[in-house]
Amino acid sequence: MNRDKTQICILGGGFGGLYTALYLSKFSWSHKCNIVLIEQKDRFLFTPLLYELLTQELKPQEIAPSYQKLLRHTKIQFCQNKIVKVDLKNQNIELATGDRLLYDYAIVAVGNKNRVPQIPGSDLVYNFRTLADVELIEAKIELLLQSCQPRKLQIAIVGTGANGIELACKLADRLPKNAKIRAVDRSSAILKDFSPQVRSAADRALKKRNIKVDLETEVAKITSQSITLIYQSNQTVTLPVDLVFWTGGIESHQWIADLSHCKQNATGKILTLPTLQLIDYPEVFAIGDVAKIYNSERSLPATAQVAYQQANLIATNIQASLKGKSLKSFQYLHLGDMLTLGNGAAVISSFSFVLEGYLAAIVRQLVYIQRLPTNRHRFQVVKNILIRGIKGIFNCKPKLKYSNIKHNKIK
Repeated sequence: MNRDKTQICILGGGFGGLYTALYLSKFSWSHKCNIVLIEQKDRFLFTPLLYELLTQELKPQEIAPSYQKLLRHTKIQFCQNKIVKVDLKNQNIELATGDRLLYDYAIVAVGNKNRVPQIPGSDLVYNFRTLADVELIEAKIELLLQSCQPRKLQIAIVGTGANGIELACKLADRLPKNAKIRAVDRSSAILKDFSPQVRSAADRALKKRNIKVDLETEVAKITSQSITLIYQSNQTVTLPVDLVFWTGGIESHQWIADLSHCKQNATGKILTLPTLQLIDYPEVFAIGDVAKIYNSERSLPATAQVAYQQANLIATNIQASLKGKSLKSFQYLHLGDMLTLGNGAAVISSFSFVLEGYLAAIVRQLVYIQRLPTNRHRFQVVKNILIRGIKGIFNCKPKLKYSNIKHNKIK
């Protein structure tokens, strides 16, 4: 890299990292900087639309374009590598290959990883966060469907946050009608961080699909054929199960926990100023669910919506810093919530407006497509959807088989 230029290193290629890089590259002064995006994976994943792979409404390449393709017409350098250590004092990043990158500005945007539940049988659970997860799930479901006949397929989903509820509804529409899905949570309500209108819509969707919900319930043990639950009454029940999903619990990456002289809260989040700068290192910014604004009473949701807004602010603040101007504080504007509630079903809540059903599903998909990283990719996805729609009208809908598509070989 050219050290005569300002070095901006972005650690992580999720929503926060990728969109910060894209915002920075659009500034007129970006030619005076080296913008480097460091990410271990080779593909960006638009996670809000991951559920559409289960019901084959979208194809993998439509929600997971390669970074090389997305960044082809930008000046952003893509560095596919694993971050091992960050030296905040000496402003350098150590990579798994042994290379070190120096930076003038850094943006920590790596997000979190799944936390392994501390219960017997935790190694048997499935997650739903990546393309690899979907591939494993599809293979497992195909195997179970072949072996469970005529017995009903039994599935348990631990967690009734957005991920758990959306996954439950999509699976119900993906599986045969005699499949039984159970959602379990220690909380007293589903979607506890959402509005009553959204919770009501989700409750109706769950009941329509005969999905049983066990609240105020703990998971004590999991085996290859059963799940043991402890209800609020302290009653312990062991139920047959073929597949268990774990949608709750995240933790920081180890190198973040190991950051020296970096203030963090009790849950491992990096504490920042309202400008999203680290408290003792103003040249470093943190974004998304890895960060927490110091002394802020408001807890921000770990959503793409927050990452979009923070990415825009960080790019603006780096520009202000380079020009010697004052930096702006982050002010989150909650635009609303959107959840998929099955195949062709969703709920949208924005300010005082609530939309539910098929129309909501269309609006949700259009909004998310508009949020895809580049105009070129948006156009391609819309074109593919229209072609499939036209073929569907003439009963020529192509048959998709996700299990035959390797997530790391998508062209």
